Amino acid sequence: MHIYKEPIPYQNPSLCMKVWRFTQSGAEKEYGNTWHYHKEIEFILVEQGIHEIQTPNQVYSLKAGDVMLIGSSQLHRGRKISDKDLVYIVLHIDLQPYFDPAMMRYYRDFLEIFHPLEALNYIFQENDQVKKEIAKIITDTHDEVMGTKKGYEIAVSMHIKHLLLMLLRHDNRDLLTTHGNVDGDADIIRSLVVYVDEHLTEKIDMGEVSRIAGMSYSYFSKYFKNKMGASFIDYVNQKRISKAERLLVTEKRSVNEIAESVGIGNMAHFYELFKRFNGCTPKQYLHKMNVSDS
Repeated sequence: MHIYKEPIPYQNPSLCMKVWRFTQSGAEKEYGNTWHYHKEIEFILVEQGIHEIQTPNQVYSLKAGDVMLIGSSQLHRGRKISDKDLVYIVLHIDLQPYFDPAMMRYYRDFLEIFHPLEALNYIFQENDQVKKEIAKIITDTHDEVMGTKKGYEIAVSMHIKHLLLMLLRHDNRDLLTTHGNVDGDADIIRSLVVYVDEHLTEKIDMGEVSRIAGMSYSYFSKYFKNKMGASFIDYVNQKRISKAERLLVTEKRSVNEIAESVGIGNMAHFYELFKRFNGCTPKQYLHKMNVSDS
């Protein structure tokens, strides 16, 4: 079994994205137990054939015209169904650079604090018109990048922001919901997100983080919850468990070692958090992913 963090080489580093059309011919493919993940979110548009995508939560059978969204660092794997040719476009995007001052108030909505972006796939399943429009945006983005006409960078940036706008406006279940304004605090919020990501293996002291933010301990606690919609501790724990999920299937280490590697030394607390976020134990999670824990 080969499970890995997939590097995404950007066609234009300034755009922080990659888009490519793939064609697979021949017999139906098996998964081969190849799970992978990447920090970029991923849109998949099937143009011909049947593409089956599996995540820890669901199996999707995508036919011609179907679209799917995979969140940042979300484990997934795919395979070709039937002997017919499979043609599809994959669009990878690092979202962070696209949150300029005009979009910053929605930055928190796409950080996957409460819901993985995968949960938004209901939009494409319930709204055929939106699915068609998203498919066109993905195709147009591909054509712009491949054509490299003058100003294509501007066109691609506009297309990506249009994708985000479509998700925001057609999320009828309010999975993307803004409770507070963060546009005036862009630098602070970004620095805190980066700090947490870079220190997950360590003890993260809220006193130190509040000093980084230039606030008192008590004010920072209220500030973070107001801006992010979750307490700082809950946010850090969610990030720790998300990383633990990936490590469980990517590395042959014990659960104790993985808990320590994501900064949780108390095993009872680790199991409690893991079950809270996943609804199952680490062993049950591995079984769901068809990964041996031996």
